[in-house]
Amino acid sequence: EGKERTEAEESAKKAKRTLDRFNGMSVEEVMARKLPDVITHNLDMLIIGINPGLLSAYKGRHYPNPGNHFWKCLYLSGLTDEQLNHMHDQTLPERYGIGFTNMVERTTPGSKDLSNKEIREGGHQLLEKLQMYRPLIAVFNGKCIYETFCKEIFGVKAKNLEFGLQPYKVPETETVCYLMPSSSPRCAQFPRAQDKVHFFIKLKELRDQMKGVVRTQEIQETSYTFDLPLAKEDAKRLSIKEEQHDPGYEETCAHGSQQHTQQAFEVRPSTDTDQVSDNRWTMQPFDQLNILFFIIVLFNILMCFACF
Repeated sequence: EGKERTEAEESAKKAKRTLDRFNGMSVEEVMARKLPDVITHNLDMLIIGINPGLLSAYKGRHYPNPGNHFWKCLYLSGLTDEQLNHMHDQTLPERYGIGFTNMVERTTPGSKDLSNKEIREGGHQLLEKLQMYRPLIAVFNGKCIYETFCKEIFGVKAKNLEFGLQPYKVPETETVCYLMPSSSPRCAQFPRAQDKVHFFIKLKELRDQMKGVVRTQEIQETSYTFDLPLAKEDAKRLSIKEEQHDPGYEETCAHGSQQHTQQAFEVRPSTDTDQVSDNRWTMQPFDQLNILFFIIVLFNILMCFACF
């Protein structure tokens, strides 16, 4: 009985959290919503997700989850010139030639809630959409989306898929396919935003190449590596060079340290006033004693006059 009561309480708390999350709407009500595409003709790239999640459907925006890496990577790669968020999704077609759609329209708590039939049918619906709007690049945000699309549309069972530009164009169009890791933070292979920026940078390069834009040097990839033995050798070599350049280096440093210590304890002559942190001026104790003495003398004089 106690266990059943605990489970009931947990269920009630979970339901309350859900209601709070969606401003009083139930999960069923949110799932009934659809997320509109942000799409127009002749886009540079169309970002393709698998289907709307609850938060996307509730807000009516693409990639609203603050943990999702999409908007951050978009900015870090130079695809946008400022940090944007889901509230700007409607402006991207005009400003940057970027649109949004999903393979499946139905909203679910997670992609695992979709049936294989839905995903396969979604592939054909996506094909019709791509043939109608003809973006320059169809960008698949996640492997599972492209795997299904590849099998349904190209009749090819994709094996050992690599991210980046794919070998097939969308039938009856010049639209190329580009595969990148899912921008979700749950992507186990690339769990951090910085792990995914590379693929956004390559996407930008592909777009510029296809549009004949001259590549700039504003965005450059950097390979971050650290070799401890090499670092030690470099440190040793630099130390030797410095000793050769200035044999008295250590002695100078030691002398400088002593001089700094002496300066730190150097006695300075006192001044009449010192400035305090709130930019007001305060008097030294000696001045305060003088004033107190003056007040006492003045008080005694007044008392004498009062006696007369």
